[in-house]
Amino acid sequence: MSFAKHLHEGYSNRKFDIDKKKIEDFIDRFFRFIFFLEYQRCAELSNIESRLNDFKNEFNDILYSVTDIKDNFQTELFFENFPKIYKTLENDAQIILENDPAATSKEEVMFSYPGFFAVAIYRFSHELYKIGIPLIPRIWTEFAHSKTGIDINPGAQIGENFFIDHGTGIVIGETTIIGSNVKIYQGVTLGAHSVAKNLQNVKRHPTIEDGVVIYANATILGGDTIIGKNALIGGNVWITASVDENSVVFHKGQVTVKNKFPTHEPIVFSI
Repeated sequence: MSFAKHLHEGYSNRKFDIDKKKIEDFIDRFFRFIFFLEYQRCAELSNIESRLNDFKNEFNDILYSVTDIKDNFQTELFFENFPKIYKTLENDAQIILENDPAATSKEEVMFSYPGFFAVAIYRFSHELYKIGIPLIPRIWTEFAHSKTGIDINPGAQIGENFFIDHGTGIVIGETTIIGSNVKIYQGVTLGAHSVAKNLQNVKRHPTIEDGVVIYANATILGGDTIIGKNALIGGNVWITASVDENSVVFHKGQVTVKNKFPTHEPIVFSI
């Protein structure tokens, strides 16, 4: 088979006709609109209402591209739940402001914090994931991944007041469960022991209970692994078994400090 024929077959068998760039552009513009990040102020209530309606219609068209349902109940369901999602995100931003001494305002958090952006896109994606919308949730979270370096599968369950600090290199798997008031630093992996297709419907990723703090580059693996409430997980640890609540887990390594310009001890003669 020629390569051209192979491409022709691929296009013929493609399940969905979607515009990936349009889907990414939608969620990026929607994020900037609802968190007041657009350069021009929307000063009139009627203008805001009109813009929201435009976003709703655009979203409806996007959903049509991945579903066979020709009514807008999924769009209505998403926008009915939107105020609750939005309130959760406002609380996420407030928690970042209260806990990060480098943050000076919620506006700064919304404008510039990659963790907030990644979590916001995740929360929108998770709502679609829950009602079985294909493709779009993963396109959105991978879009956030490409912009922030933070990889959150839309299937993960994440509680309120979630704080990602710095964020680059974080991976949160599909069946991860995270409670409320959890803080995670850069490089953390919440992953599976192994990857196999027959584990698709099995809980493969850990459970992180309320109040846990996980420091940089920690790796926590396994669907049976539970990190108990208020535990503190130190940097660079490797965890594959459950940890009791209020525990402190840390990696103890040996650090040697030397002078890179060693001096020679004087020779002392005793006669």
